[in-house]
Amino acid sequence: MLQLRLWALPRPPLPACSIRQLHTTGIAKATPVAGSSTAKPAAALPKWTPNSVRTGLIARKRGMAVLWNDQGVRVPVTVLQVAASDRPAKTTTRQMLGHFKKANVPPKRIVKEFPVTPDAHIPVGTTLSAIHFVPGQFVDVVANSIGKGFQGGMKRWGFHGLAASHGVSVSHRSSGSAGNCQDPGRIWPGKKMAGHMGNKRITTQNLAVVRVDSALDLIFVKGNVPGVDDAQVLIRDAKKKMTALSAHNQAKGLYEKVLPQGVDDLPFPAGTAELAKALPPVIEAPAYRRSPFTPLE
Repeated sequence: MLQLRLWALPRPPLPACSIRQLHTTGIAKATPVAGSSTAKPAAALPKWTPNSVRTGLIARKRGMAVLWNDQGVRVPVTVLQVAASDRPAKTTTRQMLGHFKKANVPPKRIVKEFPVTPDAHIPVGTTLSAIHFVPGQFVDVVANSIGKGFQGGMKRWGFHGLAASHGVSVSHRSSGSAGNCQDPGRIWPGKKMAGHMGNKRITTQNLAVVRVDSALDLIFVKGNVPGVDDAQVLIRDAKKKMTALSAHNQAKGLYEKVLPQGVDDLPFPAGTAELAKALPPVIEAPAYRRSPFTPLE
């Protein structure tokens, strides 16, 4: 397996009092990305800074698997494929068809917005790749959890239940008393009771990117993500371990801790299909921890 450090770009220090502003418009001011036909010379391209917020990606959850790192440690991973599935034009509204036609892209089943900073705008119609995320960095994955239907208090909230032997008649899994006396004469809002469980928007934070396969547009993240297989998920840079921590360490002057260990820079403003062609198809993050199979002295 090929292992290498990809990003070795200089990071100029920023003043500690710099302010990050979010903009969801200004596409006309977007800077062409590297490798495109309208790209500017490398010196004119913007550089990633700790105050930059890049766009995210739409992906499909393909299931879970296991990998073994260079130390022989078994790592459970979730396979995410970067893809926004097309949908037939006859099932798309005319309003959305107009948007897709203006952007010169086929109709898509899911359309989402990601807040970005002004320096991270990309031209409309740019094809993004799995190389947008670097092995070794952390990401947040947003998806709808698996629906469980109507469930009781024991399964939904982990209640202990009533006695299983003496003194209870056919009420072993009952939640028991739910209300008070005449005062207040009602149930307080938000009380944990039986009801619909699951099918909620869940964000799993700080998942490490273990491997990136740009040939198949696959992203291998450590751990599990919400949702069923083949579900649509959203991937973005981790707000805590990437965005907030990078700006905090930059303000304190800890430049060697601005990015996670082994990551020197991020593709900016985005990782495109043209950039993926210039890199190896499979890139894996090496293990920086002590090998668990090495005996302690």
